Amino acid sequence: MEFLEEMNCLIEDINNYLDEYIEKYSGKYMYDPIIYSVNSGGKRFRPILLLSMAESFSGNYKDAIPFAVAIECIHTYSLIHDDLPSMDNDDLRRGLPTCHKKFDEATAILAGDGLLNMAFEIMIDKIKQDLNIKYLTAMEEIAKSAGTKGMISGQFLDIVSENKIISQDDLFEIYKNKTGKLIIASIKAGAVIGGAPSQILKKLEKIAYNIGIAFQIKDDILDLTGDLEKLGKPIMSDVKNQKSTYVSINGLEKSKNYYEYLSNKVLIELSNIGFQEKFIYKYIKMLIHREN
Repeated sequence: MEFLEEMNCLIEDINNYLDEYIEKYSGKYMYDPIIYSVNSGGKRFRPILLLSMAESFSGNYKDAIPFAVAIECIHTYSLIHDDLPSMDNDDLRRGLPTCHKKFDEATAILAGDGLLNMAFEIMIDKIKQDLNIKYLTAMEEIAKSAGTKGMISGQFLDIVSENKIISQDDLFEIYKNKTGKLIIASIKAGAVIGGAPSQILKKLEKIAYNIGIAFQIKDDILDLTGDLEKLGKPIMSDVKNQKSTYVSINGLEKSKNYYEYLSNKVLIELSNIGFQEKFIYKYIKMLIHREN
């Protein structure tokens, strides 16, 4: 199967399972804002990383599907809350009105809360069916990445750093937690479910960290140079919110060069553990050249 065909089949699989799980778990009152937010055109980056990593080790990703759905629910909840007036105050997400604009602020808060809780219901139900330590470990990775020592602390640091000039070390602390931790969890959870040995897990964590930093630097670059129609969200929002970014600290050219360096480093390290012919290698290579 060609790479693009394989990727599209994987995305279709993820979308079908998302619809199925949301139908089952969302409840009648929260279904509309939840399905609207989940199906508003996301790339499914994190669940693809999780499933393709599981498949890289076991040859199959089916038993990892509940965890992939859960991580997309958590990611979507974070976007709903990030867009709120009290946070980034954005009106567009993926080219569509944000949840609080489509519905209202209270509904958006509750939809985000609902998605976070759904994620754990989905994972717990999987574990109840098969009480295997690898599933508990995967859920623990996801829980830690989304919590107060992960994504939540990253968002907090991002907010309190607005209108301030911060150091690059402080900026990377934000990137590591706000963006990187959920990417690390996607890769590690998938690898654990797939049966990766512990020495490989340590290498994958470092690779995932670099993917997270590179991903955020690319977002910084696109916020300055991107196209509204391609991005599906307002450009120059970091400037509007007076946020320090890698670009504002280092300039555009240095940022592009460092992004290329990190991206190539990731590909070299994936090759070194024998992933060059794997789908996940080709997928990450494709992401390096993304324009949204």
